[in-house]
Amino acid sequence: MSAWKDLLDPELEDVLTALPVIDFVDYETFRSTSDAAGAARAAAVDRGEIDVVDRMVGADRAEPVATRVYRPPAGPGLRPAIVHLHGGGFVSGSSDASHARNLELSRELDAVVVSVDYRRSPEHPFPAPLDDCETALRWLVGAAGDLGVDPHRIALHGVSAGGALAAGLAIRVRGDLAPCFQFLSMPITDDRLATASMVRYVDTPVWSRPVGETSWAHYLGDLAPGSPEVPIDAAPGRASVDDLRGLPPAYVAVMGLDPLCDEGLAYAAMLAEAGVPVEVHRFPGAFHAAFTAKPTAEVSRRYLAEEIQVLARALGVER
Repeated sequence: MSAWKDLLDPELEDVLTALPVIDFVDYETFRSTSDAAGAARAAAVDRGEIDVVDRMVGADRAEPVATRVYRPPAGPGLRPAIVHLHGGGFVSGSSDASHARNLELSRELDAVVVSVDYRRSPEHPFPAPLDDCETALRWLVGAAGDLGVDPHRIALHGVSAGGALAAGLAIRVRGDLAPCFQFLSMPITDDRLATASMVRYVDTPVWSRPVGETSWAHYLGDLAPGSPEVPIDAAPGRASVDDLRGLPPAYVAVMGLDPLCDEGLAYAAMLAEAGVPVEVHRFPGAFHAAFTAKPTAEVSRRYLAEEIQVLARALGVER
C-alpha cells in the first residue's frame, strides 16, 4: 500500500477507483475523452439567470482567443470580473470542464467571469498559452465599459496549470494591466520538480510526479525542463523575491497529498517575503482536485466555501 493512503481523508476513499487515469503520453486520446466528458457535463448544467456567450476576443491578433463569458443580470453600478484559467496540465481541460463552477462564481459574486480556452500543448507550447491569457485579460480591460465591469476589480483565477498561467500572467503584466488579485489553486509553479512532495508522491491520484514530468515537457517545448533557460513567467517558482515585488495580493490553496503541495507553499512564502499580501491554506488528506472528484466531502466543502469568501473579500463584494 502506498504511504499516502494512510494520510488520505476517509471521506475520499470511495472515489479512488472512479478517478480518471491521466495519460499525457497518449495525450490525443486522453484529451479527446476528457473534452467529450466535459462537454457532456456542461450541457447538463442549468445556466439559470446567467447569460453565457462563447466569443473570440482580440481581433487585432492573427489568432483570436476563444473565451466563454458569464454575465449576471444587469444591476446598478459596475461589477467585478474574474479571468478564469482552467486546469488540465497544459495539455487538456477547457471551459466546459469548469462550466458549472464558473456559473457558481458568477452567480455568488455577481461577477463577470471570462473563461479562457487558451491553446494547449504540446501543439502550442509556451509562450502561446500565456499569450492567449494575456490577450483575454487585455480584451477584458478594454471592454470593461461595455461589460459593466470595474477595471480596478479584476481577479485572476487559476487552477493547477491555470495557476501557473495566472501567476505567470501576474508577473508579465505587473505595472501594466494590474489585476487586483490572484487566486492560485493547486498551482503548478516549478519545472525542476525538486520539492519533497514532488519527489515523494509518484503514484498519487490524478497528479503524480510522472504526470508532472510529461506535462512540463509538453508545455516547455524546445526548452528543456530544469534548464536555466526556462523563464519565470513559464515557471513562476523560479522567480526571485525581487521578481515578485509589487504583485497583486494572492491566495494559494494546496492539497496535502498533491505532489504540487510544497512548490505551492514555497511560492506563497516567496510572495510573502516580497511584501505581497498572501494567504495560504493547506488542505490535509486531500489529493489534487479532490474538491472536483467529491465536492460533498467536508474538506471539499471547506475549500469551495473559502474560494467564494476569499474572492468576495478581494473583489469588494458584500454577501
